[in-house]
Amino acid sequence: MNLKIAAVRRGGHDEPIVFLHGFGTSKEDYTDITQRHDFSGRAFLAYDAPGCGATRCDDLAAVDVPFLVDTAQAVLDRAGIGRYHLVGHAMGGLTALLLAHRQPGRVLSFVNIKGTLGPEDCLLSRQVLSQDPGDFLAQFAEHARRSPQYASGLYAASLTHKVHRGIVHGVFRSMVELADHGNLIPKFLSLPCPKMYLYGEECASLSYLPSLDANGVELAEIPHSGHFPMYSNPVAMWKRIAAFYARDLCQRIPAARRW
Repeated sequence: MNLKIAAVRRGGHDEPIVFLHGFGTSKEDYTDITQRHDFSGRAFLAYDAPGCGATRCDDLAAVDVPFLVDTAQAVLDRAGIGRYHLVGHAMGGLTALLLAHRQPGRVLSFVNIKGTLGPEDCLLSRQVLSQDPGDFLAQFAEHARRSPQYASGLYAASLTHKVHRGIVHGVFRSMVELADHGNLIPKFLSLPCPKMYLYGEECASLSYLPSLDANGVELAEIPHSGHFPMYSNPVAMWKRIAAFYARDLCQRIPAARRW
């Protein structure tokens, strides 16, 4: 398969942060990290998933969530990244979860931004199984455009330009299958690294949040936002992620070295 990955990367101190974007978004969701003093000098890598953004793939029908996981692992290996911090949003959060579960020893921490963890996260994507992918993508964009939720209109405005219709069926079919039968919450809870689940206030009714909280996952509810906190309230989102990393780093440095 011919696959040409479009990525943005910065070297720096400490282990890098690897960002995986969601369906219909792109690596540019995370490039504001270069403007945040909290992350000054921090190495990072973000790239467009196959069939999204500027990445080119000659077999779009092969793209599903397992393929995205394989791609992520190949990108990390090609970039020479051994251990890293992981951030994933929505589809990227699901990809990140499966990647971390495959190689838990490489993941130092995981910030899951409204990633798929159960059937309730696939109410719209489930509809693609009985529709033409092109029709579904247009309807999906129109539904988002009309939605009163935070940033939905902004998301809809570029959705059809950032994702190729050829990946729609494979990605959503596998996403629904994993949400229904992939034991995603146990996989998430079993990861040995520090974990945060970050979501907008409009998503505060998710049924699994109390379980995550009771099992040691840090919950980060971002005000004035919903499924896209990086669009609606990026300042609050970046502050919470920076604080999470600051605590994680402090915990991993032996007490004698903190003096």
